[in-house]
Amino acid sequence: MRLSYENPLIKRYSSKEMAYNFSDTKKFRTWRKLWIALAEAQKQLGLDITDEQIKEMKRYENEINFDDAEALERELKHDVMAHVHAYGKQCPKAKPVLHLGATSAFVGDNTDIILMRDGLEIIKKKLVNCIYHLKNFVEKNKSVITLGYTHFQPAQLTTVGKRACLWLQDLLMDLEELDFRLSNLKLRGAKGTTGTQASYMKLFNNDEKKVEELDRLVAEKLGFDKTFPVTGQTYPRKLDDQIISTLKGIAESAHKFSNDIRLLQNLNEIEEPFEEKQVGSSAMAYKRNPMRSERIAALSRFLIVTSLNTAVTASNQWLERTLDDSANRRITIPEAFLCCDGILNLYLNIVKGLKVYHKVIKAHVESQIPFMATENIIMESVKKGKDRQELHERIRRYSMEAIRLIREDGKENTLLDRILNDEYIGLTYEEIQNIINPKNFIGRSISQVDKFLKDFIDPVLEKYRDLIGVEEEVRV
Repeated sequence: MRLSYENPLIKRYSSKEMAYNFSDTKKFRTWRKLWIALAEAQKQLGLDITDEQIKEMKRYENEINFDDAEALERELKHDVMAHVHAYGKQCPKAKPVLHLGATSAFVGDNTDIILMRDGLEIIKKKLVNCIYHLKNFVEKNKSVITLGYTHFQPAQLTTVGKRACLWLQDLLMDLEELDFRLSNLKLRGAKGTTGTQASYMKLFNNDEKKVEELDRLVAEKLGFDKTFPVTGQTYPRKLDDQIISTLKGIAESAHKFSNDIRLLQNLNEIEEPFEEKQVGSSAMAYKRNPMRSERIAALSRFLIVTSLNTAVTASNQWLERTLDDSANRRITIPEAFLCCDGILNLYLNIVKGLKVYHKVIKAHVESQIPFMATENIIMESVKKGKDRQELHERIRRYSMEAIRLIREDGKENTLLDRILNDEYIGLTYEEIQNIINPKNFIGRSISQVDKFLKDFIDPVLEKYRDLIGVEEEVRV
């Protein structure tokens, strides 16, 4: 029997890799890495910490005694002190120097930054793979002429690949934003209780250079080249908002993509993958619902709304800190990453299996191109000496009648036949066929695709070629 709630972000949507990244095991192992890094740095700078103590700490770095820690937390009502004592129980020789000069935020905040960094790397890998597979789709379909829409009303022609470049450009913008966040990410470092480093000044007899070096060494040991120059007790919660906003941007891009796929699937032009035994509806056996795209929309909406939490939290911090951020951040940050991971799993699955129905697309183009060609028809007839205003009025009347018959009687488009039979317009069948050639209406669609891929997408994929090849996890 399953009597407790299980988070669907973990059970149904996100990858095991992302779920582990925010697991208790990784969190508390990272706490211990930080305690070891602090002790090593303090030893390097002259404090009386022995190799034996550090060796003992490293021995139990990954062996978390959860039962001891949980029992202690029930008693102490403080998670960090519970784990200090639990670690000390395993490391009696190192116990006197554990957490020396540190505050809870030393392990809590630095760990949060490390987990977000590692989470961004997972997201980045999947984002690059979405770009890779979408680029392949663009190349394959760059010359497939299709009906463009504005306001979801027929507009000018474009190509399937050119339209997909809109999705691709959104992902490129997301990757650029993500890279910026990663390249500028700072660790909190060793800043002490309220950010003044007073405890470390005490330990190092007011030697500011050693205190500054301690901060640098701890960051270096954890893989960071910089720390926040100033903090309160915590690092600025604005960082959380910046990072979750980056994930929100990916959700925005994915939601737009999923909406487009749903619209195109309704038109029977493009369809997301539909497996052999997949069921579209429990009642309507014929249904082929765009389940994956709909799920992207649902998860994206959750992430977009969730991102408001980090903005409110950042704006509500008091002076050096307040604790009303803690419970919120425990939920908001992991769920934002898990959600974004699930979104990209679906995006990758869809874009690798998109189906393009060329005959339907062609039929839609042919049904609308007579209207698009009217201006060119007028220009061609003017060249033969006809009055532009008279031509415009005749073609306007023919267009309105053709639209009426299409909408009221379900007739095919008769506009070209009406134009061809008008002796005043005076164009031959061959001339009209040449005018309505769809290639005359796509502008620079194909060359824009080629240039965009060459100048912007290919360099990115070359830069991150080692990340290409990830498999998505879509479980249900």
